[in-house]
Amino acid sequence: MITRGLAALALSLCACAPARYPAHWFSPVNDPNRPDWEILPQAARPGEVILSKRNELGVLSNFAATPFVFRGVRYASLEGFWQMMLYPENDADPRARFPGITWPHTRAEVAQMVGFEAKAAGTLAEENMRSMGIDWVSFAGERFSYRSPVPGKHYALIAEATREKVRQNEKVRTVLLATGDLVLRPDHVEEPNAPPEWHYYQLLTELRTALRPRSTAKRGGR
Repeated sequence: MITRGLAALALSLCACAPARYPAHWFSPVNDPNRPDWEILPQAARPGEVILSKRNELGVLSNFAATPFVFRGVRYASLEGFWQMMLYPENDADPRARFPGITWPHTRAEVAQMVGFEAKAAGTLAEENMRSMGIDWVSFAGERFSYRSPVPGKHYALIAEATREKVRQNEKVRTVLLATGDLVLRPDHVEEPNAPPEWHYYQLLTELRTALRPRSTAKRGGR
């Protein structure tokens, strides 16, 4: 679906093209098996679009299989990058030596996961964190807060990795730019008071602004 839709999406990037967006981005979905977490495309208000995993907008999700290299290491998805920080870095890591704690995966394995598999690995790791009484994760040997209410080290890493995902994946850039001036909204119910890096759609909005030619006129509506 992504490949088939890219040609049509690219047309909307032309400055002379009218302000039109693919109708299926907003088409109502009637799915009796819809998971409780999902927000369907028809929930978008005028001037908005839901970043639904049911169409090509799904490549913008952290769950998408959009491999990228970050500081010399290849990650299969942004979700894999995110969740691997919950896992021990090496045998000397106190998380690896905590009595009674079992890690179902290695950090390297989680880095190569995508979608719900990566999320499930992270959920198991967070259970371990609660058992250990810690609230930090790590990257390159540095520990930092996992759920800071203000942008911190974790936020900076996620923002940087998101930039690399967009920069290194042409399909992601094409779809992101095709959203024009639409307000990006998540396709899942967000937890209350989530840290700022949880708002991936806001990070993408900032990247979209940076990617667009400054001479491009603002275009709105559907």
